[in-house]
Amino acid sequence: MERHAQELHRHGGRMSATRMFRRLGLLAASVLVASTVLPAVATAAEFPVRPITMVIPYTPGGATDRTFRSLAQAAGKYFPQPVVVENKAGGSGAVAITSMLGKPADGYTVTVIVSVLQRASHQNKFSFDTVKDVTPIIQVAGLQYGIVVPPDSPYQSLKDLLDDAQRRPGMVSYMSAGLGSGGHIYMEEIGAANGGIQFNHIPANGDAQAALAVLGKQVDFIAVTPGGWESNVKAGKLRLLATLGEKRMKKFPDAPTVKELGYKIVHLTPLGLAGPKGLPPEIVKTLHDGFRKAMDDPAFVASMDEMENPLLYLGPDAYAKAWAASDIEEGERVRRFLIKK
Repeated sequence: MERHAQELHRHGGRMSATRMFRRLGLLAASVLVASTVLPAVATAAEFPVRPITMVIPYTPGGATDRTFRSLAQAAGKYFPQPVVVENKAGGSGAVAITSMLGKPADGYTVTVIVSVLQRASHQNKFSFDTVKDVTPIIQVAGLQYGIVVPPDSPYQSLKDLLDDAQRRPGMVSYMSAGLGSGGHIYMEEIGAANGGIQFNHIPANGDAQAALAVLGKQVDFIAVTPGGWESNVKAGKLRLLATLGEKRMKKFPDAPTVKELGYKIVHLTPLGLAGPKGLPPEIVKTLHDGFRKAMDDPAFVASMDEMENPLLYLGPDAYAKAWAASDIEEGERVRRFLIKK
């Protein structure tokens, strides 16, 4: 301001008061801009300064919950703040996404995204776009699946089950975790690969309900993740016919994979984390780097080994491309298997 007064004096008072105040106004505006921009930059650099909330779209205790609860616990070692888990089940993941999208795009709320959400979006109208309204951060792991029967079932193999279903269209019943779930999709794919077998699919509300149904012999078999059958198979209360991975599960080496039985079907539902659209790139990087370190943490690796969940890491760019491609693929699956003509 003193410099502007001196300039006015040098010009013999020729600078008008209006001109001088215009210059002073511009100077004040530049100071104001700097004062608002610098704290924002500092905030991004210091992120996170409070706990991060990880929203899981399923109830506690299931395979997805166990996977990401373990990841959140490990991630607490690599972020300066803890990662807090919040379960918001419902709508095939839509409830969790809606909850996240209602929060600022500042990185403090992320959610687990699963392909069943995309299938649901091709059957129902959501208030959001499953691709355009999220920012994929990191793909983490896949889920194992199995085809399981009661111990005294007449089906001694998957072939026995399929042969009977072929003889009695629509009479052999099974439960998956829900409409459009991984188990529902792969059983429809197996049926289509065997001359268009028609099963009687009864959707459950999660793996636990499906397990109770097959234990009570309310259905002929179930098609769910190990959370719904592992302990009961070990106890001899259920029997595992086949699994859906690339190779046999270490815990159940006698159970063949569907692939080795001659069907070109492998199903390992990819699981990952995403934030809302508009998440700043530097925040995406910080989140990715912290969760990537957590994926290598010995405790998390041991947890995934115990569950036999394969690690399927993808970084932000690759995951965004894979998620967008998955949306197209899942739309095709819905039109082929889930929309009755």
